[in-house]
Amino acid sequence: MNNDLRAVIFDVDGTLADTELHGHRVAFNQAFAEAGLDWLWSPALYGELLKVTGGKERIRRYIDQYVPGFSGPADLDAFITGLHRAKNGHYAALAAAGKIPLRPGVRRLLNEAREAGLRLAIATTTSLENVEALLIHALAADAMSWFEVIGAGDVVPAKKPAPDIYHYTLNELGLPPAACLALEDSANGLRSALAAGIPTLVTVCDYTREDHFSGAALVVDQLGEPGQPFALIDGAWDSASSAWIDVPALRRVHRHAMQDGVYQQGAR
Repeated sequence: MNNDLRAVIFDVDGTLADTELHGHRVAFNQAFAEAGLDWLWSPALYGELLKVTGGKERIRRYIDQYVPGFSGPADLDAFITGLHRAKNGHYAALAAAGKIPLRPGVRRLLNEAREAGLRLAIATTTSLENVEALLIHALAADAMSWFEVIGAGDVVPAKKPAPDIYHYTLNELGLPPAACLALEDSANGLRSALAAGIPTLVTVCDYTREDHFSGAALVVDQLGEPGQPFALIDGAWDSASSAWIDVPALRRVHRHAMQDGVYQQGAR
């Protein structure tokens, strides 16, 4: 079987853009205030809540752990869904206002990957509407069409670190895990990709720098740009080959992961 790199699968929050601190957190707080709640998620508190994947799941964890005496409506599920829907509206407004820029190297790498003929996909726990808001306003009006598959939100029942969203994306691509490379920013994302058998490059964000990334093919602080090199956090890397992640670098990372057998940790 030809296991050369054929597709790159991107996470969104923290990977394509630093969406959490200045995007989702702010939007959650705006939704809470709009609903007449005195809840305020500080940067530190939000970092704790990020251990739970999924926005609705985060609200439920907050209620259970931080406001256990909350006397909410009888239909708590509908209440949480409504808060999350309002949050997504505020998030879209922040994205439209240019408040959520892409991380260094993202635009360049996406353009290079398209030019090289690599297939692109997304596997994320965030909602489809949030993905669309970010891509259209931070990348390009037609950016949704750049990705052959967009696995997002509740398209699968179990969110990361479960591998379901990656299994879904692989099935839609019609590719085996070993033909792909995942780009993630968190330990939960890495666990999800590895459990689906996909070699993974990690580019950490502010909230995930202290995570443990055992099994990652490479861990860097950002994708880098010419004149703005990435810093190596973990993994073997020849600094003379490149100071930023480009398509040849993706192919090298994928090839080394295949040779080391890391991807087999989660192969079905």
